[in-house]
Amino acid sequence: MSELSVNDHLEGILSDFEETAAELETDRQRPMEEREKDRGIMGPEQGDPGKGREQPASMSTPNSVMAKEEKGMEEREMKKEMELEMELKAEVKVELCPTVPGLQMSFIRGTDLFGYVGIEAVLDQMRRKTIKAGLEFNIMVVGQSGLGKSTLVNTLFKSKVSRKSCTPNYEEKISKTVKLHSVSHVIEEKGVKMKLTVIDTPGFGDQINNDNCWEPIVKHVNEQYEKYLREELHINRKRRIPDSRVHCCIYFLPATGHRLRPIDVEFMKRLGKIVSIVPVIAKADTLTIEERQEFKEQIRQDLAANGIRVYPQKEYDEDPEERILNDRIRESIPFAVVGTDKEHQVNGNKVLGRKTKWGIIEVENVAHCEFANLRDLLIRSHLQDLKDVTHDIHYETYRVRRLNESNMNYSELGLSTWPLENKCESDSHL
Repeated sequence: MSELSVNDHLEGILSDFEETAAELETDRQRPMEEREKDRGIMGPEQGDPGKGREQPASMSTPNSVMAKEEKGMEEREMKKEMELEMELKAEVKVELCPTVPGLQMSFIRGTDLFGYVGIEAVLDQMRRKTIKAGLEFNIMVVGQSGLGKSTLVNTLFKSKVSRKSCTPNYEEKISKTVKLHSVSHVIEEKGVKMKLTVIDTPGFGDQINNDNCWEPIVKHVNEQYEKYLREELHINRKRRIPDSRVHCCIYFLPATGHRLRPIDVEFMKRLGKIVSIVPVIAKADTLTIEERQEFKEQIRQDLAANGIRVYPQKEYDEDPEERILNDRIRESIPFAVVGTDKEHQVNGNKVLGRKTKWGIIEVENVAHCEFANLRDLLIRSHLQDLKDVTHDIHYETYRVRRLNESNMNYSELGLSTWPLENKCESDSHL
């Protein structure tokens, strides 16, 4: 072969190579979706006949070999692009914060962090701070005499915390008027201290004429809100304001087997707007299982028919998980409870129970009564939520109303003389 023909052959190969490279470059710049579509619709036999047809190894040219290499490179490049796209999907999610226009907020998962940061340690900090400061919990018990209010409170906290139990030489007398008595205790368990205040309401529902017997209770609840509000409005307020607000009110219903009485409806209607109410059926062991279920259903119907709001309210559920838990609680309300502070032997174990000639009614056995459900609600699962609802809902409603009434005029709240009183100044120092 002459030198001229060799040069012509090499120039032809180079020109074919340049055309193939240009086509590949154009195809690479196309969107990935179009490339995948073309490959899915057109197989190798539907493309260019000259390129799609397989040639014998002896007929292979440098141009076909180069095209195969470029095709392999393209496939590897596409694979990398797909992997990169999947990684981007798994990366940080960026959303616009709906509450503040123009503010961009990103959510970074723990798997996306470069290493350990230590954010979770804040839980230990909060725990240490809570243990050091202690807790405050104020509970009110309301119901007519003889329903076992003192016994149930003692059973709840497994100690003598009721007014009746801790008052020496206590004499049971029916009060002519509704009087409120508060007893405070500091309970410590596993290093955690809680200041418990039990507010009793002797005389409620015990009179022939019970008109407006709820007014002293409503007044007491509002007075505690007013007291807390005044402390908040001090110029030099305390670092930690003492909390005497009622966090929960347990309302005792007699186990009559009938519907709610008018006094029950009127009381819960008024108190349900300013405090969290948990209704219970007292001395539920006087009812059979069938009578108990029928009575509970009648009470739930009466609560709904009269628009009475009892804890936990549906509108305060914050997430689906909490809603599922609270739905189960709402299905059990009112709790049919039995209280006692006496222990008995059952199968070699000591249990709290009431002994009868038919057997022992175990207080903490859910097959016998719903005391355990009430205890879990008040202490083990919703104690902090009860305090949050009191502060964020009930107290905030009272605070807004009072400030609107005064039209932000502190003199109407009696605040104009506060800074001038030596006693208030000394009490308010940090």
